[in-house]
Amino acid sequence: MNQRVIISKDLKAELTDAVNDCEHDRIFILTDTTTKELCLPIVKDYPALADAIVITIGATDVAKTLESTAHVWQELQQGGATRHSLMINLGGGMITDLGGFAASTFKRGINFINIPTTLLSMVDASVGGKTGINFGSLKNEIGVFNDSRYVILCTEFLKTLDDANLRSGYAEMLKHGLINRPERPVQIKDGGTYMDMWQELVSFNIAAPDLAQLQRMVADSVQVKELVVEEDPHEHSIRKALNLGHTVGHAFESWAMRHAADANDKRISEPILHGYAVAYGIIPELYLAATKCGFPQDVMRQAVRYIREVYGMLPITCDDYPELLELMTHDKKNIAGIINFTLLGGVGDIRINQTATTKEIEEALDFFREG
Repeated sequence: MNQRVIISKDLKAELTDAVNDCEHDRIFILTDTTTKELCLPIVKDYPALADAIVITIGATDVAKTLESTAHVWQELQQGGATRHSLMINLGGGMITDLGGFAASTFKRGINFINIPTTLLSMVDASVGGKTGINFGSLKNEIGVFNDSRYVILCTEFLKTLDDANLRSGYAEMLKHGLINRPERPVQIKDGGTYMDMWQELVSFNIAAPDLAQLQRMVADSVQVKELVVEEDPHEHSIRKALNLGHTVGHAFESWAMRHAADANDKRISEPILHGYAVAYGIIPELYLAATKCGFPQDVMRQAVRYIREVYGMLPITCDDYPELLELMTHDKKNIAGIINFTLLGGVGDIRINQTATTKEIEEALDFFREG
């Protein structure tokens, strides 16, 4: 992996060094309307960014579109960007995904730096080289693999987050705890075991987080992802471990987006955050793991209890199953139209390329609703 990940202790110095290490004739900073207001003031007066041009797009995943990307390309073009320019993506996963894609395709690719400002983007979207946008109502349908030159993780930005977005990011940390492997473990303390990471995660009070503890946990979580991506940069094999919870989770996320827009459906009033969808997706996928791969029932129950306590429930019914199954068929892990899952035989015992029958998936959805 070409990307350098920095756990920040001095953001001004680290960002200055990163900018100086990247050849550049012009600097552009991509923000959304929220991070322009809350996060740009933290960095805008740094001397290294004195002449930077700020580009702003709409906030939240609804802005992760081809139209927004075209706006970024247009602003780069009008701002005189060349192949030697540098873009700094300051924001959550939508900004690092879209900004990385825009930078990777403008003039066949310019350098970019990710400064994630949400917990979700710190532990997931900003690391690992995936970029992209939504298209045709499907998540991340268009994109490329391309590493940012640097990712700078500074938990100071987490003070700008609301509770829901903090919980959203934490779901990806739960996933990383479940895939932390005994053969390449991230140990949370000297002499600890790979299971300690999982136990710390399900004991942590995300409703009233200790930010110093959380910063260390973020570093551990990112290391799990880095170890996986190092082995498989382009998702041919073990990197599919990072999709735990996502096959069903992406279907839940798309379902929520559709039904929130339906004025006749009173069950849900707005789309759900990505991390909530992943957390919800972990429940039926751990059920499949338990029934098909022998995942321990006690750990599954522990995960389910924690997820329900922190994230609540999604109001699906059995009448939604056909739509959810149809949405799962669009998942990028699928082969020849067969729904493909990443499952576990235990914490860190990763089983990629697993399939399930329609009946098994419906039973897993039953468990999600009632189990």
